Amino acid sequence: MASIEKQVSYTTTNSYSTLNSLTQDTKNIWICCHGLGYLSRYFIQYFKTLDSKENYIVAPQAQAKYYQKQDFKHVGASWLTKEATALEMENVLAYLNAVFTEEAEGKEKNLILLGYSQGVSVITRWMAAKQLQPKALFLHSGSIPKELQPKQFEYLNNNCKVNFLYGNKDQYITEAKLQAEKEIAQSLFKHRLQLFPFEGVHEVKPQLIADILKDQKVNN
Repeated sequence: MASIEKQVSYTTTNSYSTLNSLTQDTKNIWICCHGLGYLSRYFIQYFKTLDSKENYIVAPQAQAKYYQKQDFKHVGASWLTKEATALEMENVLAYLNAVFTEEAEGKEKNLILLGYSQGVSVITRWMAAKQLQPKALFLHSGSIPKELQPKQFEYLNNNCKVNFLYGNKDQYITEAKLQAEKEIAQSLFKHRLQLFPFEGVHEVKPQLIADILKDQKVNN
């Protein structure tokens, strides 16, 4: 007799990390989704280069933890896999909505969204599902899910800055893949999209993020 796969719903708890304090001087609330293998408490350290008085950073934590090597010392996390992706994304969306309610909803601050590597697929799906209206969106060295359609982002106002960052020596991006990603991003975000290639491999570029923020005068 063949086995039967079933589902059950239950309540769970997950952590997330914050950096700096949310005060009356805060101008920007960032929600930053890490890449494959990170833990939020380490990923959030990349944003120490931003002005601590003006920027409050929130780094959600992917739920699926795993040991990265056979020595069982270092733990990483993954947002999604090819296994039951749609169902897992529902769980991720519910979690991100809870973090947003706790940290950003109703606050009179600029909302800035950032996804790095695997976090790009998460932040764009969440943005479309919740119809978030960020002042800026950073897509850093990752892929936009192919199922997303331009009509899902028609609600965005013209002031939203969409920044696509990628390394010219990124070991995970071929020339063909890069061209495809540019075309997808252009179709979704149109005139809002700006490209920021940098000299380097698959790595987070904190100073570039800070420079873009300053040049675009997002704090205004």
